[in-house]
Amino acid sequence: MHYKSTRNSSICVSVSQAIAQGISTEGGLFVPEDFPHYSHTDLLELARCSYTERAERILSAFLSDFTAEEIHECVTAAYTNGKFEKDIPAPVTSLKNGIQMLELWHGPTCAFKDMALQLLPHLLTKSLQKIHSSKTALILVATSGDTGKAALEGFKDVDGTLIQVFYPQNGVSPMQKRQMCTQEGNNVAVCAIEGNFDDAQTGVKKIFTDPEIKRLLEQNKLMFSSANSINWGRLLPQIVYYFSAYCDLLANGKLQCAGEKINIVVPTGNFGNILAAYYAKKMGLPVHKLICASNSNNVLTEFINTGVYNRKREFYTTISPSMDILVSSNLERLLYDLTGKDCDRVAGWMNELASNGRYQVGEDVLHSLHELFFAGYCNDEETQKVIKQLYESEHYLCDTHTAVAVNVYEQYVKASKDTETPSVIVSTASPYKFADSVLSAVSEQYREDASEFDKIQELSNLTGVAVPPQIAELQTKAVRFRTICSRENMKEIVLKTAKIEPQA
Repeated sequence: MHYKSTRNSSICVSVSQAIAQGISTEGGLFVPEDFPHYSHTDLLELARCSYTERAERILSAFLSDFTAEEIHECVTAAYTNGKFEKDIPAPVTSLKNGIQMLELWHGPTCAFKDMALQLLPHLLTKSLQKIHSSKTALILVATSGDTGKAALEGFKDVDGTLIQVFYPQNGVSPMQKRQMCTQEGNNVAVCAIEGNFDDAQTGVKKIFTDPEIKRLLEQNKLMFSSANSINWGRLLPQIVYYFSAYCDLLANGKLQCAGEKINIVVPTGNFGNILAAYYAKKMGLPVHKLICASNSNNVLTEFINTGVYNRKREFYTTISPSMDILVSSNLERLLYDLTGKDCDRVAGWMNELASNGRYQVGEDVLHSLHELFFAGYCNDEETQKVIKQLYESEHYLCDTHTAVAVNVYEQYVKASKDTETPSVIVSTASPYKFADSVLSAVSEQYREDASEFDKIQELSNLTGVAVPPQIAELQTKAVRFRTICSRENMKEIVLKTAKIEPQA
């Protein structure tokens, strides 16, 4: 299995090179040449397996230069030995209204990013060995909240790595900020930027492709890599939990037979999580409709509905901050697939986006989008309304991103009249990561001036839902990182983390 760049198909690398490098030299994203296919018989076999067994089988088709023993080592290290609650990484909870909640927040940082970022450090370190690199990997991360903490926790004190995380100063929840700024580890660094997530993401991409910085890294035996979902090693593990959810529904009788189709509803801003669901469908997972849920930053909704991608629009800071994104990086991989691997068309659109802030796809791609996806969005008021209604009707407490998905699923049912297809809603974070917004939705005695940890305790007292210990323990952890930089100074921060003196 080799990997091509979305912007230049003449570039062809091994999976180890793709994971170690993170992003192609010209800015494209690596994608596999082919995808394996799983039959209904395969799904029945997987339904009898554990999560780790399912992961090993699916990963093995893509990690062609890894041995079975190496894949087993990576998967076992990522998903067992108490890393996830009850050693069940991705449980499916059935609600009385028939919705299936795929809960992806039972890991070390209480967010779905753990599902990939507990595995990626093991894949990366082995990949570096396979390409015979003695360089230290300097991992750059732009985060809208959850990726930063999950990456920091996953790479904490991993030999041969340094990790630098950038987050928007006023664009993450207080709990997300505290998780990052109290991070332990000798190889970690965190910096807020004056700007939004798109500024952080654009800044990181520019640093990745800056020839002067790459030359300085080369001189100091360093190389860049990424823990964002632009890295194939981050995206690949996310495919697994969609297969696993389907297999769990088969095993517990929620699906009548292998081959029965499901809807998958994903709250997403950067498009990686729903792209993994698309790839699962491409690989044979029986999916009827992929439902893309956005908050007020509805650039993806508009694109799927009209074929026009326009980042020149008002940016909203919402109570679902992990989706406060206007440049969705992983959409590039979908476009590459829908155009039949036409790297020239994709590169042209990405250049238009960079220079003009917009692009428009042709009718062929728009038709495919409508066949595959339903897209909708909701605002903060509607989000809080869902949290309250779901708690009162189901006694189920969800976070602000999951609530967006529930709202958009309801929009889909109303528009399509599809009430029969079993539907899986991806629940991406613990409600305690966004305790302020969740508490204000369910409590009539909400006090805005209470401390973050008082709100967490009040939410637990009110609902009876236990506070995850990894959230509770943050109250006594010391803040280590307080640096704030401008968008223009991100380069200097990276060089400082690398312990490289900038040259005049």
